[in-house]
Amino acid sequence: MNKKALLPVLLTAVTACIFAACQKPSGSEEEIVFDPGNQISYYKGNAITVNSSEKVTIVPDIAEIVYSVRTQAKNAASCQQENTASVNQVIDLLKDLNVAEASIQTSDYYMNPVYDYSENTARITGYEATTTLTVSDLPIDELDEILAKSVDGGINTIQSITYMASRYDESYHQALTNAVSAAYEKASVLAQAAGCTVGNVISIQETSGYSEARYTDTALTNMSRSMKKEAEYSLADTAGIMPGEIQIEASIVAEYQLNE
Repeated sequence: MNKKALLPVLLTAVTACIFAACQKPSGSEEEIVFDPGNQISYYKGNAITVNSSEKVTIVPDIAEIVYSVRTQAKNAASCQQENTASVNQVIDLLKDLNVAEASIQTSDYYMNPVYDYSENTARITGYEATTTLTVSDLPIDELDEILAKSVDGGINTIQSITYMASRYDESYHQALTNAVSAAYEKASVLAQAAGCTVGNVISIQETSGYSEARYTDTALTNMSRSMKKEAEYSLADTAGIMPGEIQIEASIVAEYQLNE
């Protein structure tokens, strides 16, 4: 056999030897296979998968208020001017209450004509302008005073009050830690019932959605009053606001080796 004919035979033999050397001994119960294309390790062998969800309770310490200033006038220019003056008055009041300027945002503004539909004819009788302010990072223990004085300053529509926790991240991390511990305990119970033990963790997947741990006080949503006295009367029921508690939930799916 000449050298050219012998070369393919030698290459085949060498490749077979390398392949055989890389194989695990027969009878092996587990194998980790790495997929370079997907950068994922797949555990082949006995495994156990569990879901876990844990909650951490925290008292909210900051709030966000969304409220509006509505004004009406006979013509558009006067309506806009009056609305701007009222909004500036409210903003100055908030600053006097130590609300940071960065926490005050004009989140919406619109002006519409007001129609009179009597006598089957639509007639423009005036204009209405509304400016919506979103005021965030408010200390909850100052919320009563801010609400009451905002009404004095010209606020006539309260759209929502939202409670949040400034230490959300820390609490969420604790909930994740608790979820991992609970997952291992569940896996251990299942493994013991099957006559096995839990081995190393193969994978952990976070399945909970990250949020800002907020909830809205629906009792004040869309609280709209056209007169200052009516607004003051309705706000009287909010004295001593009780924001309750926020439950921060973390959920995971964990997979472990299952040893016989």
